[in-house]
Amino acid sequence: MGTPYLQKTLNQQLTNHIRDTLPQLRNKLQTQLLAMEKDVAEYKNFRPDDPARKTKAMLQMVQQFGVDFEKRIEGSGDQINTIELSGGARINRIFHERFPFEVVKMEYDEKELRREISYAIKNIHGVRVGLFTPDMAFEAITKRQIQRLKEPSLKCCDMVIQELNNVVRQCGEKMARYPRLREETERIVTTHIREREQTTKDQLLLLIDLQLAYMNTNHEDFIGFANAQSKSESQFAVKKKVSRGVGNQVIRKGYLNLHNVSLMRGGSKDYWFVLTAESISWFKDEEEKEKKYMLPLDGLRLRDIEQGFMSRRHTFGIFNPDTRNVYKDYKQLELSAESQEEIDSWKASFLRAGVYPERIKEEGEASSQQAEIGSMDPQLERQVETIRNLVDSYMGIISKQIRDLVPKTCMHLCINNAKDFILGEMLAHLYSSGDQGSMMEESVEEAQRREEMLKMYHATKEALKIIGDISMSTMTVPMPPPVDNDDMLKPFSNGNEKTDYGPTPAGGGPRRAPGQPPSRPVGNMAAPAPNPQRASPVPMIPSRPDVPHRPAPTIPRRPADGNKPAPPIPGRPAVPARPT
Repeated sequence: MGTPYLQKTLNQQLTNHIRDTLPQLRNKLQTQLLAMEKDVAEYKNFRPDDPARKTKAMLQMVQQFGVDFEKRIEGSGDQINTIELSGGARINRIFHERFPFEVVKMEYDEKELRREISYAIKNIHGVRVGLFTPDMAFEAITKRQIQRLKEPSLKCCDMVIQELNNVVRQCGEKMARYPRLREETERIVTTHIREREQTTKDQLLLLIDLQLAYMNTNHEDFIGFANAQSKSESQFAVKKKVSRGVGNQVIRKGYLNLHNVSLMRGGSKDYWFVLTAESISWFKDEEEKEKKYMLPLDGLRLRDIEQGFMSRRHTFGIFNPDTRNVYKDYKQLELSAESQEEIDSWKASFLRAGVYPERIKEEGEASSQQAEIGSMDPQLERQVETIRNLVDSYMGIISKQIRDLVPKTCMHLCINNAKDFILGEMLAHLYSSGDQGSMMEESVEEAQRREEMLKMYHATKEALKIIGDISMSTMTVPMPPPVDNDDMLKPFSNGNEKTDYGPTPAGGGPRRAPGQPPSRPVGNMAAPAPNPQRASPVPMIPSRPDVPHRPAPTIPRRPADGNKPAPPIPGRPAVPARPT
């Protein structure tokens, strides 16, 4: 069959392989083409200097910016971040976790409050001996506590403004195609938010001033002097505990890293913690089957712990102010998490359970105060207890109102106002800020991306066209069955009987046994045994017939004639002599 047959066979194999691979390649190219259709539709009739296109693009960008800002604040079902909190979720956590935590951090200390009340009562009486409890002491102490609410309120506003700026920056990422437009948009919105920040802070300070302006002792939730005098300290503590939560309800669950695992320094392990209104327990895992320990929360406090060298975890501690052991031989229980946000969330949960942060005192403050106040007589002590109950009751009312009004003020004056400004007035500020043509200039990266996308789009269409032509102009031909090369090397026989080759004749190849077909000689090699696994005899392949034996031709000789001399042998001619 030769080279032409081999060439034809290889060409047919290549054609069949191409036809088998083309469907998968065609599907891949069609998917890629459909993915590029949306972006390329904008670039097909693209003209960089068209003013109508620039105006349309600016309107679309501003509208999309406003929609994205509103979605990130209000929440939506598309483009959900599954890695961390963002936008409105972070602001919600500020309102309900961070801000209450900052308010409780300003919680007065019991001993400090009693000292201030006793000073106020003594200073009001002067040189006289007071027979009645002065109400001016209640007003003075309460106003001092209300003044302390300004700091957490302003801090809440600062955190909300920071989150709004982050949202603006995230929404501006879709304007990366026009860098000057993005820069101008972020500048205008950020400037407006800063203006509203000052307005919001002024309003928050006004809320505090309103509470300081008039002390409403006729409030329905205020206990009054009659109830304050008959109220004992144990009953008040029970009421506070009941107001925090009914029963031993679960407040929070989650993983924390416990550092008090072993005596070895730095030993820590993750456990599943369950915080309730009365205790905190930790388990081996979230199945809560193997409880490791349960710690009551009575009398415990929180404190921040500085991070160690090369440590990326944020740590806080739970301790007992009476310096008693909290867990085994440890004075405090050290817990840590990977992010500061998770730590703040856990602190807010501990506040709900009645575990307050540590109050840092100056050195020598406690000793000097105790030396100055001395011992109180029973009458002064009863007056101090009455004022303390009144202050606590009134501050509970004020704190509740502040926790409710501060988030509402921030939401109305800052967040909602920013949304209305972006949707209604930002476009006018963009038109008045400068040349729209210069703001709508594309970046170099965007122009290069557009050219590459158009090239890829046309190359994909051309590839699909070529694949269609190949599929229509080719035919699939089945390949011949493969040849078993092992059969060509085996001797041919009529059955399973052994072939016996006789002696090699003088003329050449081996002598065939009678009744067998001619075959090629295989030298002096013996025939291998037939394959016992074959059920059918070996197929016989005709071979070239043997060449018949012919006598060797004789070499002709000269006729024997002795009279004729032998022909002379030509010699070299004689060289003439040189003349003398």
